[in-house]
Amino acid sequence: MRRIENIEVAWIMGEIADLLELQGESVFKIRAYRKAAKAIASLATDLSELASRGELETVPGIGKAIAGKIAELFNTGEIEYYENLKAQVPPGLLEVITVPGIGARMAQELYQKLGISSVDELEAAARGRKIRGLPGMGNKTEMNILRGIEMLRSGTGQVTLGIADAMAEAFTGFLKSLPGVEEAGAAGSARRMKDAVGDIDLVVGSYEAERVIEIFVKHPQVKKVLAKGDTKARVVTLAGIGIDLMVVGPEQYWTAMHHFTGSKEHNVRLREIAHKKGLKINEYGVFRRDDDTRLPVAGEADIYTHLGMEYIPPELREDLGEVEAAMNGTLPDLVETGDIKGDLHIHSDWSDGVNSIEEIVGRAVEMGYEYVAITDHSKSLGIARGLSVERLEEQERYLRELNEKTGQIEILTGIEADILSNGDLDYPDEILAAKDIVVASVHSGFRQEREKITGRVISAMKNKHVDIVAHPTGRLIGRRDPYAIDMEEIFAAAVKYGTALEINASPDRLDLNDRYVRRAAELGIRISINTDAHDINRMDEMKYGVATARRGWLEKRDVLNTLGKEELLDYLKK
Repeated sequence: MRRIENIEVAWIMGEIADLLELQGESVFKIRAYRKAAKAIASLATDLSELASRGELETVPGIGKAIAGKIAELFNTGEIEYYENLKAQVPPGLLEVITVPGIGARMAQELYQKLGISSVDELEAAARGRKIRGLPGMGNKTEMNILRGIEMLRSGTGQVTLGIADAMAEAFTGFLKSLPGVEEAGAAGSARRMKDAVGDIDLVVGSYEAERVIEIFVKHPQVKKVLAKGDTKARVVTLAGIGIDLMVVGPEQYWTAMHHFTGSKEHNVRLREIAHKKGLKINEYGVFRRDDDTRLPVAGEADIYTHLGMEYIPPELREDLGEVEAAMNGTLPDLVETGDIKGDLHIHSDWSDGVNSIEEIVGRAVEMGYEYVAITDHSKSLGIARGLSVERLEEQERYLRELNEKTGQIEILTGIEADILSNGDLDYPDEILAAKDIVVASVHSGFRQEREKITGRVISAMKNKHVDIVAHPTGRLIGRRDPYAIDMEEIFAAAVKYGTALEINASPDRLDLNDRYVRRAAELGIRISINTDAHDINRMDEMKYGVATARRGWLEKRDVLNTLGKEELLDYLKK
């Protein structure tokens, strides 16, 4: 009997959960199988060995009933219960729930009401406008379904950097845990930290390519295998994200990683330079053209050394002047996450945040920050429980008292003031003057004409109490386009009035984008990288803001919140 890997067992447990959900079974039963799938997927011990010793129930998440089914799989090669479930559910429904946005409950309703049991039937119903008539569904549901089907079939779909980064990290961790894998990492646009990622490229260094491929395509998050060869595979995940895996020998790992990181334009430039130096470069190595001798590459820096230039960080590899800078020795000394001394835009449970101020401060201390600003929403934003003048003054007193008790970090009193449609802020100057920091932002009137909305923001920047303009273009990646704002005029105003502009580190925003960031730095405008976190977990998203700053060629000196506490307080007073 063939060897059954842990990951294959995990995949079967996950599919049993899907089948039970399609049948409307007990949520506790479904959850038990999902829990078992997760436990098995991350298990370091060989499951077959535990089965042979009768120790399956020692694995947290595997109870007596599930242990019996796993033992049956190792003894007979199949699970009768699983086979019966598959016979009871139209096979096309398992494919239907791989369409992004369609869960088991919706698939079940579509089957019961419209007889939809395949992706083709789903597409026909959406195009025929039959779905919008069902309770709780409409024309947007149909549009999302069609977009999801397109993503599924192409194996690609733009997702935010946060989603792509988390998925790449999970798959990379999984691949690194496999026997025979010496190196594994994410390449492509996810490694270059682009704000939106089409698909994920993974590179593995191993002499056991076929085994790695076989295990990879059976990962519980894989719903469709589009291609599978001896050294390559392409799959679509449950979320509809395409993943390409390339397995090379360990000695080829770094050139493969470099090649698949890209960008294509950057690689073309390097190949041109290599050609002039009598070399050739590809995913398998750097070679002399005259005799095919392989040059040693122990890391990506060696590739650039062979080409006579400085190492170029992945975020800069877009053929936007980085090659020339590397050859001239003028690459920027890019800002790093460790340079950030504090977060200047965070929301607490006084407005629409989840966590208390104490919890925010505690997390900031854990992150090694010197300061943190509490900038809850202002009174005009009622939907976000914006603070009245009285409540704001109460919070200020509370923060001052808390600051006296907390010696490890400076808690700055702040506010995210709303820029009203006429350019005014929604608090009088005497209220703003009492704050350590004032962040101003637009939360309404996104469809105003270019001249109107530009003038509105500039009007707020003229106010001497405004320190930072937050998420300046208002975009939500993949959901809302930037408003029609003239950023060159905003940049001119930032220079004139000394206003900092924000990189909002939320991966849903990353606003300013890298192109605007670079332009702002050229003009000498200070950039503040903030998370706009509404819960303490999202404070960790600072890394995405820093990545955008790096893509915009920013150095530590360009970023406001790399200043130490005393320097920052002096800056804000001025």
